[in-house]
Amino acid sequence: MEVLRRSSVFAAEVMEVFDRSPTDKELVSQAKALCRDYINSRLVRAGVSWSKPECNVPVPGGKLAEVSTILLRLGDELEYIRPNVYRNIARQLNISLHSETVVTDAFLAVAAQIFTAGITWGKVVSLYAVAAGLAVDCVRHAQPAMVHTIVDCLGEFVRKTLVTWLKRRGGWADITKCVVNTDPSLRSHWLVAAVCSFGHFLKAIFFVLLPER
Repeated sequence: MEVLRRSSVFAAEVMEVFDRSPTDKELVSQAKALCRDYINSRLVRAGVSWSKPECNVPVPGGKLAEVSTILLRLGDELEYIRPNVYRNIARQLNISLHSETVVTDAFLAVAAQIFTAGITWGKVVSLYAVAAGLAVDCVRHAQPAMVHTIVDCLGEFVRKTLVTWLKRRGGWADITKCVVNTDPSLRSHWLVAAVCSFGHFLKAIFFVLLPER
């Protein structure tokens, strides 16, 4: 009976961990870990060498690793559809990459435009693609330290704008529901939402006027 009781207690504790809602701090920390992973993937793909993140920075593991894989997969598809949108972002915004303030303001302006008409997973993927594209620009222009600035900036945007939405969906793991079928003729709902977000992103590119500093 004692063994059964202890097993029941252990099972209850495990279920409590999986059932509880993530905290704001956890969601922001996870958002930044996902961003570092996404950016690193894009830097590797671009063939750009840069210093690795600090050794004490956590990398996605467990369920978060699965989320990161899905995020990158959706990002691949999104960037394949509109490759020019997510490349040479600094040039499109006509900004200097030598000022942390300029890079931060530019990223936040674009992020705000992406989510003007609401939040969807497609737009979240688009946000990460923008962050990665801007990070690639920074490293190519000998400003690798800006990568960490972009990650922190994305984390702050998530804290202020996306946390409540994420909590309603139980956290980042909800994005795994976007991949429902590998058949390219049967697109999942995230793609439709992402297509709708292009208008807002392009609007940001052409109408957010940030003077070169």
